[in-house]
Amino acid sequence: VPAVPHWYAQLLPHSSGHRSPLNDFQRLRATELLSVPMDSPLLLPEQGSAEQCARRCAASLTCRAFHHDRQRQLCQLLSWTQHSSHVQLQKNIHYDLYQKKDYLRDCIVGDGSSYRGTRAMTEKGLRCQYWQATTPHDHSRFLPSPRNGLEENYCRNPDRDKRGPWCYTVDPNVRHQSCGIKKCEDAVCMTCNGEEYRGTVDHTESGTECQRWDLQHPHKHPYHPDKYPDKGLDDNYCRNPDSSERPWCYTTNPGREREYCHIRRCKKLPRPHITTGCFKGKGEGYRGHVNVTVSGIPCQRWDAQTPHQHHFMPEKYPCKDLQENYCRNPDGSEAPWCFTSRPTIRVAFCFHIRRCPDELSGEECYHGHGELYRGHVSKTRKGITCQLWAAQAPHVPQ
Repeated sequence: VPAVPHWYAQLLPHSSGHRSPLNDFQRLRATELLSVPMDSPLLLPEQGSAEQCARRCAASLTCRAFHHDRQRQLCQLLSWTQHSSHVQLQKNIHYDLYQKKDYLRDCIVGDGSSYRGTRAMTEKGLRCQYWQATTPHDHSRFLPSPRNGLEENYCRNPDRDKRGPWCYTVDPNVRHQSCGIKKCEDAVCMTCNGEEYRGTVDHTESGTECQRWDLQHPHKHPYHPDKYPDKGLDDNYCRNPDSSERPWCYTTNPGREREYCHIRRCKKLPRPHITTGCFKGKGEGYRGHVNVTVSGIPCQRWDAQTPHQHHFMPEKYPCKDLQENYCRNPDGSEAPWCFTSRPTIRVAFCFHIRRCPDELSGEECYHGHGELYRGHVSKTRKGITCQLWAAQAPHVPQ
């Protein structure tokens, strides 16, 4: 039985595997991509949801991106991406721009046979020969076609070479050479527990594809990008929005909710902003020895599981300095905190630790109920970014 082509599989309902066709696309919100000058003909918009548009684009040999009008549920297929020549990105509140990941990545997935980036130099610095050219190296095995992506002189892997994308070179003495493009799991490293990781790995360590953060199927979850705009919840990339041990994602497997991702650790670690007698920001860098709550209850030791069980074990969070029973902020809460030694009170903030003087400004405090406050704080106590007062989404003002 012949295998079902990838483009045809995209047209089928994604109940088996619960994979969204949007997984192949990277989204830019409120953005449109124009061809400058407007010499490329634009296809007429068609009715459809973002997922329907993604299926149409995947089935087209020329489509590389599409605009989606959220309000009118229209889509417009594009034959270019932001890396094409003579194009321009511009803000447009009506459109979301979806571009095929394969054309945007500067790293490879697997053997790199799906790579459609614009690298045109080998790992030794030799310029690539154009695929349609026959000099200095004559070849007939790999000629450009609409399906194989052999464009210009870009590195490609048409024969699924285990070393990844390669090209014929312009050096008469070197017929072909690998381009040395890094695997996506190695391209961007993570520090600490990976809360700041913004790479493009979109599969778990078991090889399962990640669910998009902006979708609620197959798994419902609270981490919607609109609610946590500073957590980098782009597309279906591995992230760590809840201060877990390392980056993870919800999976497209209905039977397995979430899994960790394999991402290498950085060899060079950034120097944290350490304070001991006071704290800055939310106090992630506080390393003082306060070990009682604001009401005087002793803190529970971080390496203990009584009276409260928890996952913040010191050996799993080495960069968080979870020593003894000192107040710390390992999860990005609003201030240093601790589990308490009282069974009836699980956690408490250590608000009696003073804020460092250079963190305070006159306009960032208020009198009474704050009716006259005119400062610039734009996040809630839990760190959620505030909606613009003039905006109508995600919440309509009463």
